[in-house]
Amino acid sequence: MSVSPISISPISLSPLAVSVIIPAYNRAALLPLTLDAVLAQTMPATEVIVVDDGSTDATAAVACDYASSSASPIRVITRTNSGELASRNAGLRAARGDLVAFCDSDDLWRPGYLAAMAALWQAVPGLHTAYCDFLTVRNDVWGADSKFDAAPPGFWDGLRPVAPAGFVFDGGIAERLLRYQPLFPSAMVADRRFLLGLGGWDEAVERSLGSDFATTLLVAEHPPLGILRQPLVGIRKHDSNFSGDVQAMNLGDAFVLDSVLARRPSLAALAPAIRASAAQRRADALDTAFARGDFAAVRQIAGMLPTLSAKARLKHLIAGLPAPLRGTVAALLSGRQAGRP
Repeated sequence: MSVSPISISPISLSPLAVSVIIPAYNRAALLPLTLDAVLAQTMPATEVIVVDDGSTDATAAVACDYASSSASPIRVITRTNSGELASRNAGLRAARGDLVAFCDSDDLWRPGYLAAMAALWQAVPGLHTAYCDFLTVRNDVWGADSKFDAAPPGFWDGLRPVAPAGFVFDGGIAERLLRYQPLFPSAMVADRRFLLGLGGWDEAVERSLGSDFATTLLVAEHPPLGILRQPLVGIRKHDSNFSGDVQAMNLGDAFVLDSVLARRPSLAALAPAIRASAAQRRADALDTAFARGDFAAVRQIAGMLPTLSAKARLKHLIAGLPAPLRGTVAALLSGRQAGRP
């Protein structure tokens, strides 16, 4: 796979300036814990930029209250609602640090997160991007199962150790991300000039679920890429999360894959794998829709698939039956698949 290299000089590491960028939309109730976690870092950020994306609640007021102290590193940018990716880019353009660290307005960092990330750049000054492991947080309780530990066999092959819990991929890993995606925005730090050189976050997929996947695939084409195998990030799960809708997330990821394949010549060598991954995600979404009894979605998703497996054809056929009949037949099929008589 041929990728045009991004040429930048290594960052000056003394002192290492880090800008934190927090996009926020209607998160007045959740933002304080996020800001508290960012401000509690053992290696303080040079600046914290909260980008209020046209919130209709008190998000901007909460951020401005935190920024009101003369000693506060927080700056607040308010803008017309344009989406999360555009907000991240607004923060990126305003940032002054050598590194930019992104944190969603409902997520959390352990106090040593920025220091551990900085240690990666101390070990590898030419690093472009790095990601940290994370846990889910529900009702303020941190879980025990890390995202990195759930990766399929072989996913982490080729990692080069460079620091305590710190590793580097010296080659691109875009193809691996088609099978498993453990790299999340709230656990991402990047060289600011490198990310600006790529064009920032890929806004072509704004408003689609899983839209950050497009940018993750982009930076994954440009090693070296750092990996911090400590779960120092918490991804909060709550009622306003969209990521809990597996059907919608699979459809969103498939849309992103179609989009990046159409726009990035560097991914041409991966075209068969990308198309297969998009098709599998849509097939999984069809299964979820059928299990939910959302037969209109089953018919719609079937039309997106290049071919239908025998199982998918049967579900599509059932979805087209008259309403009283399809529910009965679907229940019988579900019972048989679950092993019930």
